[in-house]
Amino acid sequence: MNFKLIPAALLGAALLAGCATPNLDNSAGRRTTYQDVASPSATVAGVGVESQDVVSMTDKMVRDILSNAQVAGRATAPRVIIDSEYFSNDSSTRMNKNAITDRLRVELNRASNGRLVFVARHYGNMVDKEREAKRAGEADRGTIRTTKAQAGGDFRLGGRITSMDAASTGTGNVSRYHQITFELIDLEYGTIVWSGIYEFKKEARDDIIYR
Repeated sequence: MNFKLIPAALLGAALLAGCATPNLDNSAGRRTTYQDVASPSATVAGVGVESQDVVSMTDKMVRDILSNAQVAGRATAPRVIIDSEYFSNDSSTRMNKNAITDRLRVELNRASNGRLVFVARHYGNMVDKEREAKRAGEADRGTIRTTKAQAGGDFRLGGRITSMDAASTGTGNVSRYHQITFELIDLEYGTIVWSGIYEFKKEARDDIIYR
């Protein structure tokens, strides 16, 4: 090849192409798209608990709790603890339980409009640290109040996620039934003042991996 006859720009491009890694796909990737969290995905879906299930079940539980006079109809707003400590996942679906309990707590707090008071037991260490700093003189007392102890709860969330699986050896289809129970427990008597249940069944040709 007579390199004198090749323009400098073309020669540079040829040399770069020759040095490129073989079989490397440098094409632009597909654009990221936002999906509606309350709707099933059109491309990635399985038989486990997914975003639309979390939204649907928590919305239902919020309405149900706020319509219960034993909980939301008291003259003095009860203190409620809603976290995942006593909310167990006994199902075959791998998931983060906080996705359910956090959304339930936030939506209840917004919708209750003072009818319920939420105790942040999951932030207990943070509160203890600040209280110790105030009492040691490392911080002033703030502008609200000084108490002997953190707020105690009247009711606390308990619940369980369970499932039943089935698979067809002939078609390869998989099916999973989920049952999710929610209960508010009286923290003095140990009685159940409210119960809710959410259940659904899904079938798919192939399941997906949940992380």
